[in-house]
Amino acid sequence: MNKLSDVDTDQLRAALATVSDAKAAKRLMVALAYADGVRVETLSERYDIPRATVYSWLDRFERQPVREAITDDHRPGRPPKLGERQRERLAAALADSPDEHGHETAEWNPALVRRHIEREYGVTYSLGHARRLYNEIRDPS
Repeated sequence: MNKLSDVDTDQLRAALATVSDAKAAKRLMVALAYADGVRVETLSERYDIPRATVYSWLDRFERQPVREAITDDHRPGRPPKLGERQRERLAAALADSPDEHGHETAEWNPALVRRHIEREYGVTYSLGHARRLYNEIRDPS
């Protein structure tokens, strides 16, 4: 067990006591268990994560301060199909009744949102993505 030999386990415990993110807590628990002598193979099985991920997390603790090691690196991903202005217009439309926008129904639902987006913006989403977008707009918290 050479990894984490220079990492202060008291810092790891203090971070675990204050962290609220589940993934960060999991990384800290893995690091603490490893520091206590639990093998990588055991941690991989216990937490249902690949061994390569366990090693990656342990390497992060060796290279970075604890607060950085427990967070994911920024990954931008694919740009959204709807721009910010289009999302604002969609949110405004969803605040209205669908019939005000040419739909012959009284309530919005994910399938209708999908059709509305395709008609108004020329953007095609899966029903699942339209549902997520609909829920995000209805409850932005």
